[in-house]
Amino acid sequence: MLSDEVITADSAEAALWDAIVVPGEIKERLRNQAVLSLLVRPDLPFAVTALHGLCTLYGPPGTGKTTLARGLPAQVARYVGGGAVRRIEINPHGLMSAEHGQSQQRVSELLGEYVPGLASDGVPTVVILDEVESMVVARSAASLAANPADVHRATDAVLTALDLNAAEHPHLFFVATSNFTTALDEAFLSRSDAAIFVPLPGPDALREILASTLLTLAGKYPALGELARSSAMDRIAEAAHGLDGRRTRKVVFEALAQRLDTVLDPGSLTEGDLATAVRNAVAETSQSEVSHAAH
Repeated sequence: MLSDEVITADSAEAALWDAIVVPGEIKERLRNQAVLSLLVRPDLPFAVTALHGLCTLYGPPGTGKTTLARGLPAQVARYVGGGAVRRIEINPHGLMSAEHGQSQQRVSELLGEYVPGLASDGVPTVVILDEVESMVVARSAASLAANPADVHRATDAVLTALDLNAAEHPHLFFVATSNFTTALDEAFLSRSDAAIFVPLPGPDALREILASTLLTLAGKYPALGELARSSAMDRIAEAAHGLDGRRTRKVVFEALAQRLDTVLDPGSLTEGDLATAVRNAVAETSQSEVSHAAH
């Protein structure tokens, strides 16, 4: 449900940030918002800044939101005193309880007491709330069949904790990720100092993801480096339109798994193999979207 570690600028964790292929302005905005919050808020009262120390990353699944959040501390560490940033990761799914009233109590204890306690040494801290929609459901849309009283209580507990931490613990910076912003409570979104959309990758990003995956494998199978640098990658990337970043990386391995020859000798992967795997992945993604829309 929760993990806690301190990360420095030269940590191997920096690779998480580099591995995600998104428009540069997304990374810059997230990093800058975190640095601004951690540098400015300790010296100014909340009444002046109105900063809650909260950023929401939203967008389709598989676009790298969680990995960006996990890689953020290493990027921020070089700009803060001490050169280190604590990272606390929270899985909200583990907080929510079917027992009446338990979700509110757990949220209050974790965000209002336990997290500030972990960070009581004053070290700048990034707190990650992954898939936060399970924690701050939009109260205005809560179904009567889904025990809206508990939904209200849990959301109220999150908002109360955010307000408390904003005022009393300015060295805390929260990063929330969400695949479904329409499901998030309006009061939570209003507390976000920045809401950053992380889109599906475009053709250039798809090409970079595919090529970087092949080039990593080329260390052991050199022929894949030739494929990664070939003009065929432009056509394959265009055909991959609609895939998220996670599936795009996996599609290289799906291509390898299509034939026993390429399983035994990955270096024998061809343009045709990769193109076929991409077409199959796009077709499966489209079919899944149609199925979800039907339901």
